[in-house]
Order: sequence, then C-alpha cells, then structure tokens
Amino acid sequence: MTLLLNILFEAWHLFTESAVYVLFGLLVSGWLHVFLNPGTVAKHLGRGRFRSVFKAALWGIPIPLCSCGVLPAAASLKKQGANNGATTAFLISTPESGVDSMAITYALLDPLMTVARPVAAFITATVAGITENLFPSTKTVEVTPDRSCPVDGCCDGIDCPPETHKNHHTMAEKIRSGLVYSATDIWGDLARWYFLGLLLAGVIGATIPATIFEQYLGSGLPAMLLMLVIGIPLYICATASTPIAAALILKGVSPGAALVFLLAGPATNVTSLTVLISVLGKRATIIYLVTIAVMSVVFGLMVDQIYSILGISARAAAGAAAEVMPGWIEISATGILLALSVKPIWGGLLNRFSNGPHARAPCCNDSTGST
Repeated sequence: MTLLLNILFEAWHLFTESAVYVLFGLLVSGWLHVFLNPGTVAKHLGRGRFRSVFKAALWGIPIPLCSCGVLPAAASLKKQGANNGATTAFLISTPESGVDSMAITYALLDPLMTVARPVAAFITATVAGITENLFPSTKTVEVTPDRSCPVDGCCDGIDCPPETHKNHHTMAEKIRSGLVYSATDIWGDLARWYFLGLLLAGVIGATIPATIFEQYLGSGLPAMLLMLVIGIPLYICATASTPIAAALILKGVSPGAALVFLLAGPATNVTSLTVLISVLGKRATIIYLVTIAVMSVVFGLMVDQIYSILGISARAAAGAAAEVMPGWIEISATGILLALSVKPIWGGLLNRFSNGPHARAPCCNDSTGST
C-alpha cells in the first residue's frame, strides 16, 4: 500500500508541475489546426529535393501528432503530391516534437533540453528526407492541395475561393473552433497516453534506487543504445515520454541518453513501422529507421558534451522552470486538465474492454496526438 501511494505521489507531483504547460501546448495546437491548413502545407512539398524537405521538417515541428496519428496525415500529403523525402521528413519531425511536448519539456526538464529536442528533430528529419530524395523517383505527381475549411468544413475551397471564404467565419469563431479541437480531438487522443507516462514515471521514481542508473548505466554510448532498444518498438507520444525522461534523469540517466529516448520513442513503434512500409516502401522505411537511430545517438552524445562544458547538472535543473509558477495557477490548471481528461479516459476504457462495433482499432486509426 505504501509503495502504491509513493507511485501515485510521484505521478501527481509531475502532473501538477506540467499541467499549465500542457494546457498552453493544447491551446496553440488547436489554433494551429485552424490557421494552418494541411492542404496549404502540402502544395509546398512536391517540388525540389531539398527545399521541400526543409519545409516539411520545419512545419512538422509545432504540429501535435504522434507516430501513429501522423501516418494518415503523411499519407494524405503524399497523395497530394509531396515527394518521398518531404513525407519522410514530416513523419520524423512531427511526432518527435510539437508545441505541447516543448511546453512540457520546459516544465519538467530545462530550457536547454527544450531547445535541443526540436533542433535535433529538425536536423534528423532533414537528413532522412534529403537522403531519400538523393534517389529520386521518375514518377511525378501533380499537387492538388486540400483547401477545405478547417473550422467546420463549410466549403471545399475549390468553388469557394479563399478571398470569399475568409468572410465565412469571424476571428472569434476560429479561436473557439481551435479551443474545441484542442480540448476534444487532440487531448482526446493524448490523455490516456499522457497519464500512462505519468504512471510509469511514478513507478520509476518510487521503485528505482537513486543511484542505480548513475552507477551502472547513466551515460555514454551503452546507455544510449539501451534507450534505442527500449524506445524504437515502444508506442509512446512525445508528451507522454517527457515525464518518463524526467524521472530517468532524476535517477541518474544522462540528459543525452534521455534525449535518445525522447527522439526514438515518439517517432517509432512496431505498428507504425509496418504501416510505413506500405506508405513509403521498404527502402524508405529503412532510411527512416536508421537515420533516427544514428542521429538520436549523435545528438545524445553532443548534448552530454554541452551539459558538461556548460557545467549544468540536468538532475538539478529538472523541473526548475515549473517552480516559478504560482501555486494557484498550478492547481487551477490541474483541475482543468483533470476535467478535460474524464471523457477521453473513460471512453478509452470502454473502447478497450468493448467488443462492440464502436470499439476503436489501436494506434493507427488515431488522427491526432503529440507531440
């Protein structure tokens, strides 16, 4: 009983520290959905072996989609004319980062890791995309971007030109639509994985001795390879992986090894890799996987060196940003996030144990999830 209470206490502590930043990330994510139309993104990703990759890697950074949720979006981009390199870059940068995961990284880890995470995701995605485009396909596809209304689907954007459609919705309607989308669709897919991540972090914090990782496997290449072995087959979104990384750092794992887990875990899992083969083909999937593994370790080693040169203790810095937040704001955000979580978690439990026609297939039918 004492062990269970300790696990719940550790998880609750991380939850209250991160709630404000999770809400902030959700707000921005919802507004990105309304103001950044995927069809507009898609029309930029079909031409050029390099420019399209840079754009895809950059635009994928703030979008909150998990490794399975990004698959239908990437498949849509490819059908609309995005080349293989741009599609690969989008598939990597999107699940590895996101405004929600960056916000929670700032809360539970430190500013340096908050910057390192999206930078590593962008460079990894760019390297993979350019590598893919160095073997160009002879098949060309005409870009037909989706211009349908992201607010309520009121028009398809073809017979209704943008200059006309912009008068259909007020700014208040767009902001409200973004709020509803973030609270229902995005958090609906993230909530159960986020709380699972908190629970696993609580188990690590309550059961693993404080020095075991530091003494046996805290840093260096062996620790990073272990993080790869754990992270690649595991399904976990960028937001849910952050409290686990924070718990590992507090137990002595180096920030570089934690970064490997933060990059490899959200971008890969067994289910998404099998779907990737059908979307991109075997060769592109191998490039995808190898690039993530190699670049994650490279950035892990670099981050460890940066922390060492700057004399920063990742363990001491973890969670420092959250300490400046007033208590009443933390409590309010925690209450709001709990209220928003009741429906998706309860619905997820019903779907998990239901064999009826409304039960959802795991993972890859999700259309959203973070970063």
